[in-house]
Amino acid sequence: MYAVIESGGKQHKVAEGDSIRLELIASEEGSTIELDKVLMVHDGKDSKVGSPFLKDTKVIAEVLKHSKSSKIKVFKMKRRKGYRRTLGHRQNFTEVLIKSIKK
Repeated sequence: MYAVIESGGKQHKVAEGDSIRLELIASEEGSTIELDKVLMVHDGKDSKVGSPFLKDTKVIAEVLKHSKSSKIKVFKMKRRKGYRRTLGHRQNFTEVLIKSIKK
């Protein structure tokens, strides 16, 4: 069984036991969260697709940790003008473990 959820403006395909990275969620490490924006569920036989979300369907997940991703560098430059800027950015994320999918 798998589901497609929406979190942080992105879609993720999840199954029980998966560990995924989501955009930063304001919750404590070790706590349990319910992700209720479920777009689709497939149980091996049937597929249910919401419009846009499925009602009465939830994904239960446990928050493993909050962290930052690896650093990316952004280099801005204008030719022939001597303008150069280097910026760095590290995005915050939350790693969660998918416990169950409830229909």
